[in-house]
Amino acid sequence: MRLAPEGWPFVLAGLLLAGAAWTWFAVAGGRVATGSAVVLSALTLFVLCFFRDPAPALPQDAGLVVAPGQGRVIDIVEVEEPTFLEARARRITIFLSIFDVHVQRAPVSGVVEHRDYVPGKYLVAWEEKASEENERASVGITTSHGRVLVKQIAGLVARRIITDPVVGDSVDRGERIGLIRFGSRVDLFVPLHWEITCAVGDRVRVGVTPLARLPVAVEA
Repeated sequence: MRLAPEGWPFVLAGLLLAGAAWTWFAVAGGRVATGSAVVLSALTLFVLCFFRDPAPALPQDAGLVVAPGQGRVIDIVEVEEPTFLEARARRITIFLSIFDVHVQRAPVSGVVEHRDYVPGKYLVAWEEKASEENERASVGITTSHGRVLVKQIAGLVARRIITDPVVGDSVDRGERIGLIRFGSRVDLFVPLHWEITCAVGDRVRVGVTPLARLPVAVEA
């Protein structure tokens, strides 16, 4: 199983602690040693699961906009997006539980022309105001068909947002653009004239599940 590089310090720490606990159990025995070893082993397995980074199986149709995050679509709404699209846009909100993949990937190929980070609160990620009040980072990508904005939003548990590309970078659809630790939300903003291909309640896989379609068909 491939892991995000940011996960290795947590995994190694867990393995060391779990190994020490099992050594204590082997030497001394007892309920406390047993419980500690089991709990630390379970936590290490959870960290391994949390930081997994599966390679996406991109859809062959290059005109499809893929999910930038993994989880459940909890909202699709028309909003004003003044920071990068500078227009009315369709916002697709994906809620990431602690059991979902937390790597974010580019929904389209293009050039990064906007990057921003805003410190903020840690409201539960599904609240409407979390998009504007929580800690968040934004990546704006320009394509030949228009602009898209991906917003990484910290949740109640998340305390660290990592954003990879910088302004001027070219990104390919499905390429990693960041990671949010321990529960979060990802908002995708697309132009109103792009066709939406997902619905509220859908489970989506990062870099795999189509959320929208570009207005002009392109060859794969």
